[in-house]
Amino acid sequence: MTARRFWWWDRRRSVVLDVGLALVSALECALEGVRFAGNAGLPVPLGVLFGLVAGSVLVVRRRWPIAVVLVSIAVTPAEMAFLMGIVSLYTLAASEVPRRITVVLAGMSLAGTLIVTFVRTQQDVANATDGDFRPGPWYVPLVSLFLSLGLTGPPVLYGLYIGARRRLMESLRERADSLERELSLLADRAEERAEWARTEERTRIAREMHDVVAHRVSLMVVHAAALQAVALKDPAKAVRNAALVGDMGRQALTELREMLGVLRSGDAGEKRRPVASAVPLAAVGAAAAAVAAAEAEDGPCLADLEALVGQSRQAGMVVEFSVEGDPVACGPLVEQTAYRVVQEALTNVHKHAAGAKTWVRLAHRGSEVAMQVENGPSDGGAADAGLPSGGNGLVGMRERVTALGGVFVSGPTDAGGFRVSAVLPARPRGG
Repeated sequence: MTARRFWWWDRRRSVVLDVGLALVSALECALEGVRFAGNAGLPVPLGVLFGLVAGSVLVVRRRWPIAVVLVSIAVTPAEMAFLMGIVSLYTLAASEVPRRITVVLAGMSLAGTLIVTFVRTQQDVANATDGDFRPGPWYVPLVSLFLSLGLTGPPVLYGLYIGARRRLMESLRERADSLERELSLLADRAEERAEWARTEERTRIAREMHDVVAHRVSLMVVHAAALQAVALKDPAKAVRNAALVGDMGRQALTELREMLGVLRSGDAGEKRRPVASAVPLAAVGAAAAAVAAAEAEDGPCLADLEALVGQSRQAGMVVEFSVEGDPVACGPLVEQTAYRVVQEALTNVHKHAAGAKTWVRLAHRGSEVAMQVENGPSDGGAADAGLPSGGNGLVGMRERVTALGGVFVSGPTDAGGFRVSAVLPARPRGG
């Protein structure tokens, strides 16, 4: 029992075992005390009492193993307490007592047993009445050595084995507990990583949806406003604006379907897996969806910037587009990020600086690609398109750029306009 202790015993059966061994040892020593009293010339009751007291010491073998061994060694000349000597040596060897003490006490017990056995065997040989029994000079030492080793060696060796096995089991138990704690910590960390991955995925999806919907719909609103203004005055221009609105709507729907397809494939792959691994697979599914969407070959790239600028020109914006330096090979994620930065910057011009002249500059600088979108002051005579703003455009651009190890700067210009600048490495970190 571990919940209730009995003095120095941990379990009830240990109490029963030690008390039973002490009773047997006391009975043995009491019987041997009769002979000891006769040989020493003492009263028999005194020898019996001495044997009972000496034998009962075995009850404290777990608490004081050294003391019990010393008592057994002390009573060895009286030729008693053989059971106590065997059990005490076993207990001493199996305990946490330093091995030096165990070796010394085992040697003392062996020496005492050897001396007593030698004297007893020599007396038995001298008192032998059988004339045919004539042992050689080797008989007494050899028999004494075998008997003393037999009474001392096995309990010590078995005690060492049990002690080593007990320590091994305790070590394995501690390691199992430590492993269980580590697994619990790993599970908590995996859950945290999965939650972080889900949050990152939601942020990425929101950013993509914002880029696709905000830009396309902004241009659609601008063209719709122009269509409304010229519908009666210039039917041909109204038809062109209506066609542009339709094209932009179809492009927005196409990009939305691509993103939703990636998410749907990621969810389907996750549902096919066992429920038991839902936490780590959520992170894996989210990360896979992000990578698949970012590195899609049909996603926007730097080559599409000319068409992007052309859409803004068709909406009535005056845009100058220039490219500097020799083009370098960029990763698909870098090209997509550069495209989204320019796209969002142009969208902000449509929202907040209607009629302002805009400059879009793209520069290749060896291992970097830089882009800048700057607009002048808004044309006060231009009609406000009434486009809503969520305030997340600049935040999303900064997150995209810094995630790739780039630099993002935005702010008003001295001329009253606004400038957005970003520098991206051609090959992002880990790419």
